[in-house]
Amino acid sequence: MADSSVTVDDIEGELFKIERIRDILVRRESELRYMMDDIQLCKEITRLKKDLQKLITIPDKDKTSEDRQKEEELLQQIHKLVETRDFLVDDVEFERLREREEDKEMADFLKAKFPKSYRKRNAAEDQRVTSSALHQQGSSPFLTKTGLTLFKECCGFTCSVM
Repeated sequence: MADSSVTVDDIEGELFKIERIRDILVRRESELRYMMDDIQLCKEITRLKKDLQKLITIPDKDKTSEDRQKEEELLQQIHKLVETRDFLVDDVEFERLREREEDKEMADFLKAKFPKSYRKRNAAEDQRVTSSALHQQGSSPFLTKTGLTLFKECCGFTCSVM
């Protein structure tokens, strides 16, 4: 049987907390997917750069037309991957801004929905959940406290884009 001292507001509050935790997990999954895509792109860029470096070391007088054509193709492929990665970075920034707006809207809703006494009672727990999520984000080599902003520096240790 249900506890008779539990109110509808208590249940709604618990549901909001569960929803907030779910949102944090969905965001983390999204961040991990972006990171996975970024790593794949960087690996491919690194591979292509190694192939290009081999061709560049050949003196111009010894290069065949096939070597020159392959060099041009590699440059185009690298350029295409870098552009793809730039779009990925833009998507990450857009998501970060959207999430910030969602957080603001949720905070405004909670302020309007629940009295101050309820917020005070749950503020410490909400802070713990939020800081735990931020700590998890900050522990990744690709993340900072503001989100995925380090993506712009490419893969960090994996490769270096021209």
